Amino acid sequence: MDTRLRHLTLGLAAGLAAVPLVSAVPANAASGLVLERSGPARSVSFTAARDGEALLGLTVAAPGVSWARKGAEAALVAVSVDGRHVTDLLVPAAGPTPRTLGLGGVRHGRHKVTFRFAKGSAPAARRVLLSKPKVRQPKDDQLVLRHAPVVVGRTLNATGGPGGDPYQNAYTDAPLIAWHETRPAATPGHKILEYSVIWSNEDGGTDTPALMARWGRTTDIEWVYRVEVDAAGNRVADTAVYQAPEHQTLKFTGRYEGDHPVMQTCTLNNNMCDTVTPDAELRFLLDTTSTRPDDRAREYLMDQTPWTYRITAQEMDREGKIENPSSPDTPAVGDLRTYLYLEFSKTTGAPTGTGSAPGVSIGVRLKKDPARLYRSDHSVPSWSISRDGSPATTIELPAGTTVADIASVEAVRQPTGAGDNGASATVTAIRRGFFLDRDYLPQSGSSITWTGSVTVSPSTPTAQIWHS
Repeated sequence: MDTRLRHLTLGLAAGLAAVPLVSAVPANAASGLVLERSGPARSVSFTAARDGEALLGLTVAAPGVSWARKGAEAALVAVSVDGRHVTDLLVPAAGPTPRTLGLGGVRHGRHKVTFRFAKGSAPAARRVLLSKPKVRQPKDDQLVLRHAPVVVGRTLNATGGPGGDPYQNAYTDAPLIAWHETRPAATPGHKILEYSVIWSNEDGGTDTPALMARWGRTTDIEWVYRVEVDAAGNRVADTAVYQAPEHQTLKFTGRYEGDHPVMQTCTLNNNMCDTVTPDAELRFLLDTTSTRPDDRAREYLMDQTPWTYRITAQEMDREGKIENPSSPDTPAVGDLRTYLYLEFSKTTGAPTGTGSAPGVSIGVRLKKDPARLYRSDHSVPSWSISRDGSPATTIELPAGTTVADIASVEAVRQPTGAGDNGASATVTAIRRGFFLDRDYLPQSGSSITWTGSVTVSPSTPTAQIWHS
C-alpha cells in the first residue's frame, strides 16, 4: 500500500480489519457512553482477532467545555485496557469531534476498555459524551503503530523550570494529532520510521508573528522520534533517536513499553526528553497511521483535521496573544480569521554571487485597493521563506476579507540576510488558499489554487501568480 496518499480521517481505514466494540452498559447507551465528573467509570469490551496493535476511534463532546474560555478548556478522560492506563483523551469542545487513539499492543482474545473522568479536567467540565466507540486492528499499519511514541505530559513552570502543573497540557500546548513518515534505509529491506506531533501552540520558541509568516500557523509541529527497523519490523540497535532540547538529535536511551518509546515533553517549545519526571500525570498515545504526500507541507495534516485550526486559534485568544483590534498594518498577530492561509510550491535556482539566499514572500492585492500589497513577511526580510518544496504561510488582511475580494496573489523575492547571492526562485503552484470561518474552521467552497511557472529574480523581484 502506498501510505503517502492516506489522510487522517477514520473513513480512510476502508479495507482494514475492524472489530466492533460490544457495549458493557445498558442497551439505551449502545451507541455511546456518558461519563459524569462524580460518576463511575464506563467500560466496553472487544475481541482482538489477532495479537497486535489496536486503535480506538470515537466521537467525543463535553457540554460546557470550550478551549476559548479559562476554566472551561477541556475535559480529560483516562483510557485503560484491561486495567492498564494506556492514554489520556483530551476533549476540548462542547460539539462532536472525531478522535482516534492508540491502545497499544493486545493479545488475541477478549479485552476491556475503561473510560474514567480524570483529574485535571477544567472546572466547567461536568460530563463527557463518547459516541460510537470502535476498535480496529489495521493490518497495513501494524509496523507504524508498533513503534509509535508515548508522549508524557509536560510538568514545567512558566519559566521552563521544574515543579509546574502536571496537568498543564489539558489547557496549554496540548498534543493534538500525530503522524509518521517512512523512507528506505541504507540496508536493503530496512526502513526509517519518523514520528511527528502537532501541539496546539508553544509557550516558548519561535516568535508568533514569525511563526505565522514562515510556517503559516500557530500550532507547533515537531518530529519527536526516529528509528530504523529491519525486514521483520524489529528495532535496529543504536538507531533510535529523538528531538531533544535546543532541537538536538540525541540517541534514545529511555524505556520502552513493548516497542513504544516513552518520552516526555520537557521544554516550553515542545522538545522531548527520554526520561520522565516522577510528577508526570498525563500520557498521550496518539494515532500515528496518517502520513502526508511527499510534495505537501506538514500543515497538510492540519488541513485533514480542521478542528486543530479552531483549537490553536482559541488558545491564542484565551492566552492574550491576539492583537486587539486586529490590524494588517502591524506585524502583531491579529484575529486568525483575518488571514489567508496559503501553501505554495517553489524551487530556488543556483546562486550567481555571494550573500544571503533569497526567500519568497507572498503578497495579496485587494480589488478595493489594488495599489497596496499585503505581504506575508510584513516586510521583515528574515520572515521570508527560503526553504524549497511546498511551504505554508499566511497573509494578514483587513477583517471581513473573502476570496472574492482578492484581485491578485504575487510572489515577492526577498533576500533573507546580508547581501544577495543572485539566485532566482520559481513558484509552480498554489496548493491551497483559504480563510477560517466564524468558528475558526477552514472555509469550504471558496479557495485559491493555481499551477504554472513564475520566476522572480534580482531584475524582476515581484511577479503575479494568480488573479481573479
